[in-house]
Amino acid sequence: MSEMTTVQRATQSLSLTENAAKRIAWLMQQEEQSNLMLRIAVSGGGCSGFQYGFSFDDSTNPDDVTFERDGARVVIDQMSLELLSGSQVDFVEDLMGAYFKIENPNATASCGCGTSFAI
Repeated sequence: MSEMTTVQRATQSLSLTENAAKRIAWLMQQEEQSNLMLRIAVSGGGCSGFQYGFSFDDSTNPDDVTFERDGARVVIDQMSLELLSGSQVDFVEDLMGAYFKIENPNATASCGCGTSFAI
């Protein structure tokens, strides 16, 4: 197994767990497109002020940071990375369902479902 890959730009970082990497790789295999990446973005909204967004993307923008673990690629724009600096992306399967979970040390509050947060 490879080590957890963390991409850093200045003092900003974001890490991906083994479970998240496995799930991303599985999703890409299901899509049958090897050039796809999981895009993580933060936007205004949700019940706590900001909300996480997850989508597939096959291209990057000039302000994107791309990182990889075990063949799974994730892309995030610089503005979202500023709000997520130091966060860890995980994939969880529990009684509530299966979902990507972000442990964000910058969040001062979050909603019960974990999809929105406040800073």
